[in-house]
Amino acid sequence: MTVRRVLLAVLVPAALAAPLRSPVAEPAQGAVVDALQVHRDAVVVDLHVDTLLDLAAGKRSLDDTGGKGQVDIPRLRRGGVDVQVFAAYINPREAARGQARARELVAAFHRATERHTDALAPARTVEEIAAAERAGKIAAVLSVENLGDAIQDEVGQVDWLSGQGMRIAGLTWNPANALADGARETRHGGLTPLGRRVVARLQDLGIIVDVSHLSPAAFWDVLSSTRGPIVATHSDAWAIRPHYRNLTDEQLRALAARGGVVGINFYPEFLGAATLEQVVKHIDHMVRVMGIDHVALGSDFDGIDKVPRGLEDVSRLPNLTRALLAAGYTPEQVRKILGGNALRVFRNVWGR
Repeated sequence: MTVRRVLLAVLVPAALAAPLRSPVAEPAQGAVVDALQVHRDAVVVDLHVDTLLDLAAGKRSLDDTGGKGQVDIPRLRRGGVDVQVFAAYINPREAARGQARARELVAAFHRATERHTDALAPARTVEEIAAAERAGKIAAVLSVENLGDAIQDEVGQVDWLSGQGMRIAGLTWNPANALADGARETRHGGLTPLGRRVVARLQDLGIIVDVSHLSPAAFWDVLSSTRGPIVATHSDAWAIRPHYRNLTDEQLRALAARGGVVGINFYPEFLGAATLEQVVKHIDHMVRVMGIDHVALGSDFDGIDKVPRGLEDVSRLPNLTRALLAAGYTPEQVRKILGGNALRVFRNVWGR
C-alpha cells in the first residue's frame, strides 16, 4: 500500500479526531530522497483554481491538450494532483445577476465532472475523496468566491449552493459587498449583520469559511464569529511581500491557533518575484510563524496571468516538491504542505 493510500485511509475511520501522521519511516539522515516518489506518495491538494471561468465560457474543456490555460486533466495527472478545488468566482461587475452567474458556474462544474467520469469525481466529503483515490480519479471540490454577490442578500441561497456541492466559501473578492469589506474597499468596518448570519449558516452546514480577499477588520470579525478551523485558500505572507492581499504574521498566527491553513498563492505580484525560490521563501516564513501543520497549496492557476518560473502550470508541481526537499524539508513535512494539512481541515470541518 502506498503512502498516499495510507494517508487517505486514516481519514475515514471512526477515530476521526486522530491527527494525520506519516505511517512510514523517514529516510536516514544523508540518504538520497527520490523527490518524484515523495510527490507521488503525497495526497496533493490545490485549494484554489479559477478554471470554471473558461469552462463556463466554452473556451476549452478539461481534456484540452492545446496548451490553453494552466489546468486541465492531462496536466493535473502530470502534476500528481489528487484533490482540486474549483472556484466559482463571481466577478463584482456581475453582481446585479450574481445568482444567475453562480448557477452558470455551478452548472459548468457539474458538466465537467459528468463529462469526465473516467478522471474526475465530485467530492463533498472526506469519504468521497478517499473513494476517488481508490478509483484512480481526481476528487473535484466546489468552492464559491465572492459569496456575497452570488447570493444577492438571500441567505437561503447559501443552502442552495450547499446542495449543489459547495464545500468552501469566500465571502468577498477585493471590493466590499453586502457581507463584508474586501481587501481593497472598506465600506462597513468589517462583517455586516448579514455577513454574520451567512457565516453562521456556513458553519451550521459544515462549509469551510475562506478569509482570502477580506479586509483586515473583516478577517478579525470572521475569527470572532466562528469556531473551529478557517482557511485562506490562496494568500501569501505580508512580511515577505507587503501587499493588500497578503496576511500579516498576526493573522497567520491566529489562523494557526484555530487549526486552519493558508494555501500559498503562486501569483508573482503577491509573491514579490516570479520564481520558484520565492514561493519557497513564503512557505519558509509561514512555517516559521505558523508551524508546519498550517501551510498548504492554493495556486490560483487560471486566475493569474503571470506565473513563477518552474511553476508555469499545474503539471509543474513536482518542481515544488524538489525545491522543498532541497531546502531541507523532510518527506513527511513536504507531504503535509502538499495536501496533508488541507485534508486535516477537511476532516475537522466536514467530518466524514
